[in-house]
Amino acid sequence: MSANYTYRAWDGSQGDGAIDLETLLDLLSDDLLENGDLTDAIERLLRRGFVTDDGAVDGLRDLLEQVRDRRQELEERGNPDAQFAQYQDRLAEIESMERSGLDDLLDEAQSSGDERRASVTSDAVAERRLELDLLPDPFADRLSAMDHYEFVSSEAREAFEAMREDLRQEIADAYFQGVSEAMRNPDPEMMARMGEAFDAISTMLEQRANGEELNPSFEDFQEKFGDLFPGVNNLDELVALLAERMAAAEAMFNSMSAQQRAQVEQLSREMFSDMDLGWRMDRLLANLRAAAPEAGWGEAQRFRGDAPIGFGDATDIARQLGELGAMEDLLTKGNAAQALGELDLEQIKRHLGPDAAQHLERLKKVTKTLEDAGAISRKGDRLTLTAQGVRRLGNQALKEIFALLKKNGTGEHPTVFTGFGHDREETTKAYEPGDPLSLHLTKTLSNALARGGGVPIKLEAQDFEVIETEALSRSATVLCIDLSMSMPMRGNFVPAKKMALALQTLISSRYPRDYFGLVVFSEMARELKVEDLPTVMWDYIPGTNLQHALALSRQMLAKQHGTKQIIVVTDGEPTAHIDAWGTPEFNYPPVPETLRLTMAEVLRCTKADISITTFALDLENTMFPFVEQIATVNGGRTFYPSPDDLGGFVLVDFLRQRRKR
Repeated sequence: MSANYTYRAWDGSQGDGAIDLETLLDLLSDDLLENGDLTDAIERLLRRGFVTDDGAVDGLRDLLEQVRDRRQELEERGNPDAQFAQYQDRLAEIESMERSGLDDLLDEAQSSGDERRASVTSDAVAERRLELDLLPDPFADRLSAMDHYEFVSSEAREAFEAMREDLRQEIADAYFQGVSEAMRNPDPEMMARMGEAFDAISTMLEQRANGEELNPSFEDFQEKFGDLFPGVNNLDELVALLAERMAAAEAMFNSMSAQQRAQVEQLSREMFSDMDLGWRMDRLLANLRAAAPEAGWGEAQRFRGDAPIGFGDATDIARQLGELGAMEDLLTKGNAAQALGELDLEQIKRHLGPDAAQHLERLKKVTKTLEDAGAISRKGDRLTLTAQGVRRLGNQALKEIFALLKKNGTGEHPTVFTGFGHDREETTKAYEPGDPLSLHLTKTLSNALARGGGVPIKLEAQDFEVIETEALSRSATVLCIDLSMSMPMRGNFVPAKKMALALQTLISSRYPRDYFGLVVFSEMARELKVEDLPTVMWDYIPGTNLQHALALSRQMLAKQHGTKQIIVVTDGEPTAHIDAWGTPEFNYPPVPETLRLTMAEVLRCTKADISITTFALDLENTMFPFVEQIATVNGGRTFYPSPDDLGGFVLVDFLRQRRKR
């Protein structure tokens, strides 16, 4: 056996559509930090779409717009009402042709000079005209009556027979186009086979519904009637094929006016009865409705075009409109995850093209990529960040802030001080008296060999190369973040959370021996676990209780060793405190009691050798420069960054102070 290969130019569709984890976290981070709900953040991302290095990915809103555009295009293709009206016009023309034939017959008889012939012809013509005048108005009844009418005009008779055959074929196409080619030009023998096939299908469905063994079996059916339904491999596929087509035909006929629909239904019954298929069709339809209730029976589609369109083609459009309508329902009513799980890629490709299918496939990989990487987990119908996800989000925030620092020309400032410890750097130096004898063996031996020593190597003091170590100190930090309502109102909320994630990541990765605690405060303060930081939201209760935040931070630091500091991020003056009964009290503007109790807590922190660094946002909106008083009393530092610069200010200050210590 030999393999055959085909080649084509790379167009981007050959990739697997995967989106890397870092890109996804970057796309989600701001929304998640601002709104605090991962499920909703992913929902919004999937609906609005996104842009990656590989190009733009259309969201579900874009797909919804394409679905609606496609529906409108199909609806304007034509109208089966106009097609039916054409048959009415054809019948009127046939009647006119017959009346002209009657006039010609009478004129010929009268001009013949034969009085008897003229008299007989006149009576016969009068009788035919009366018969035409008495034809019923409804089209189906009129057509049925003319089927028994004896035409005088051979031209009219031929036109009537052609029209009736066209109409019969139109109705058959509506139900069977694409299902059975045998119905296109059936002869009596083929009609008999179709009737037998319908009965066999109904029998199998009834037996299956009753839990009985199929007799005939599907294999027997396929052997006898398989040529009528090509491409079908089992009973379920046959049911789906017939139910889809017949339900679409019903939806197409339901789109017509009530009067025209009634006429077509009557014609359908008469024509199937003429072909000895009437009761068999009724039985088959009843069984198909029971076997495939989800096929869309009883639906109606809207056709807004003006041009006539054949019933078979209109049914095909009705089927497409039904599929597009189901897509639209999924895209509008369900959540994004549900829509992605239920949308059919093949249908999307068939209706909207391969590009839309590729976008949908990439959207489907968003949640899967996050889950496979262990960044998120499911709890019921909700998605939550895992501990690994929080770490990755912190790494993203840290990279973003350092990238901004690098861009702005501000960054870490290395110290020249070295000291004892275990955190080795990549640098060495020549040994000097007093240095710890922490030899770098490779470089020491290389120095000895370079000096000309042979084997065995003889070391001298001048060969010694020692490893430089970074001075170690333990630091304990509590970060206090203001969660009052003013933070999101002024655009400070997301930068503060992003900075907190970055600082925690920096400390845990570079200084794992350090302690890091987190306190959030508004009317009251509370300790927060780092893993809850991405989803924490601001408080709707007014108040900035800095007193309680400092007190809680001091209690947390009392259990720690080493240098201690509190970092406060706030955008306002203290407006709340804890009264003597342990109840929060809010006042705006700040009252002297709140400021006094807050400053008393600053003094307690100072006595406990805890430095307080304050990052004041939007200071111009405050009435009292209280943060400056904190720095004066405590000896700490105060910074006034913009929200965009907050992360850089905090990290750089932390690193500077950490190295000084």
